[in-house]
Amino acid sequence: MARTTMTAVEIAGFGGPEVLRTCERPVPRPGEGEVLIAVAAAGVNRPDCLQRAGLYPPPPGASDIPGLEVAGTIIGAGPGVSPDVVGRTAMALVAGGGYAQFCVAPHANTLPVPAGLSMAQAASIPETFFTVWHNVFERGRLQSGETLLVHGGASGIGTTAIQLGRAFGARVLATAGSAEKCAACERLGAIAIDYNAEDFVARTIAETGGRGADVILDMVGGDYIARNYEAAAEDGRVVQIAFLKGAVAQANFARLMIKRLTHTGSTLRIRSTEFKAAIARQLQEKVWPLLAAGTVAPAMDRVFALEDAGKAHARMESGANIGKIALAVARNG
Repeated sequence: MARTTMTAVEIAGFGGPEVLRTCERPVPRPGEGEVLIAVAAAGVNRPDCLQRAGLYPPPPGASDIPGLEVAGTIIGAGPGVSPDVVGRTAMALVAGGGYAQFCVAPHANTLPVPAGLSMAQAASIPETFFTVWHNVFERGRLQSGETLLVHGGASGIGTTAIQLGRAFGARVLATAGSAEKCAACERLGAIAIDYNAEDFVARTIAETGGRGADVILDMVGGDYIARNYEAAAEDGRVVQIAFLKGAVAQANFARLMIKRLTHTGSTLRIRSTEFKAAIARQLQEKVWPLLAAGTVAPAMDRVFALEDAGKAHARMESGANIGKIALAVARNG
């Protein structure tokens, strides 16, 4: 490849969206087991905003460039990767480096782009689908016929959880903060609960005939933790993936014992390549046919140009988005 430098977005100093700026960086080289991707699009996620604010540093060895998911064309293969992969389109989950024209990714964490999806859609899949699969289906053990309660139903994670829950036979309730967002959740097949207009605990209990939700996916934290214990069914599983309202809370832990609840949680970025590769194999086997058939698809909010990454972050932090935000990366020379 003739190019030795690339355009990327860096964090000039911790702060608001205005600290994101374009820069020139060396094109990375793929190492053992890695591929080099000419990026066509990159997904935007809340962890990117936290990293920009200085609250979520990249793990050791990861790029300081934000961006956890990309889609594009493989143009290089490192040692241990067959050169036959060069020229294939792929999406990838990465630990950093996505907001750039080129990005290295563990080959084991790449997946093919299903026919019919745009590159912006493809780039909006890895972080959310990996997260939902691991937390809802592996940690939460969601089964067909059970009830899933999804908080933040109109977010990228939320819209993905609704669709996958429905696709695998669950009844899905979803909380959202406006009539517009509730309508979006309902279009995806969820029973929507406007948390500004009604108590999600009471509505969940009512919708389940007094039983409660079998699995609750929570990114809110704060006072939702205690309320989740009330909304959960006996032997229910509460899965924590973020704390938008804070990681410190008061809760009646007797409810945990009386209902035999499991409260678990995880973060994906720091996990090993091998761990993520195992999720990738599960997704390719069980979810990729659904993507190919159009049964599920990333719900898209807006696509910004790479150089407008600050505007993309501002939109995400405003809470206005419904579904995923992505960055379109200009064609590489």
